[in-house]
Amino acid sequence: MPLYTADALVLRTYKLGEVDRIVVFLTRDRGKKRGVAKGARRPRSPFVGALEPLTEVKVAYFEKEHRDLVGLNYAETCRSPLGLSTEDALDHVSYFAELLDEWAQEADADARLYRLGASMLDALFAGAPVEPLARYFEYWLLRLQGVYPEAQGSLSDGAMAFLAGSRAVPPQMVAKVPASPSVLGELESLHRGLIAMHLEKTLKSDRVLRDLRAHPSKSWA
Repeated sequence: MPLYTADALVLRTYKLGEVDRIVVFLTRDRGKKRGVAKGARRPRSPFVGALEPLTEVKVAYFEKEHRDLVGLNYAETCRSPLGLSTEDALDHVSYFAELLDEWAQEADADARLYRLGASMLDALFAGAPVEPLARYFEYWLLRLQGVYPEAQGSLSDGAMAFLAGSRAVPPQMVAKVPASPSVLGELESLHRGLIAMHLEKTLKSDRVLRDLRAHPSKSWA
C-alpha cells in the first residue's frame, strides 16, 4: 500500500459517519482524488482548518488497488482562503472550487487545471476584482476543456476585447483588462449557459452568488 505525497487543492468535503470526512482534492500530478480524513470533525483534529474549499495543501495519502477512496494521512495548509480580507473574495472561493470539481476527472492528471485553480488564489490574495476574475476563470476553464465556441461573432466589441486581454495577462492583472459592468454581465450570461449546457445542471454556488448579489446583506462565507 504505497504512500503518496502531493501538492493539492481542496475542492469539497462531506460528512462520513460521526467524526470523519470525505475530502475531494485535486493534485498537481495525479488528478482528482477522494479520500477519508479520519477524525476530521473532532475539535482537535490535525485536519482542522486545512479542508476548506480551495485551500492549498500538502497531502500524504495511502492508496489501495481497486479502492475508490484513498486514506488521507495528513493535510498541511500552505495557503488558506480564510486569510482573504474581503467577503466578496470569500464568496467566490466555493464557486471556483465547485467548477474545478465538476470538470476535473478522477485520477486524470491535468497540470493546467491545477495551475488555473492555484492562480485564482494568487489573484485573490493580490486583490484582483472578483467579477472580472470570475469571468476570466470561466473563460480559461471552458477554453482548456475545449468547449469555448470559436465563433464569437454575437459578442460585443467590449466582450471580445476582454477575452483578448484575458489571453494576454495573468489573473493577478485582470484589473488592467478594460471591462464595463455590461460587458461582464454579457460574458457571465454566456458562460453560465455554456457551463449549464455541458454539465447539464446549474451549480449550487452560482445560485448562491446570484442570491447574494440580489440580497447583499446575506453572508454564507
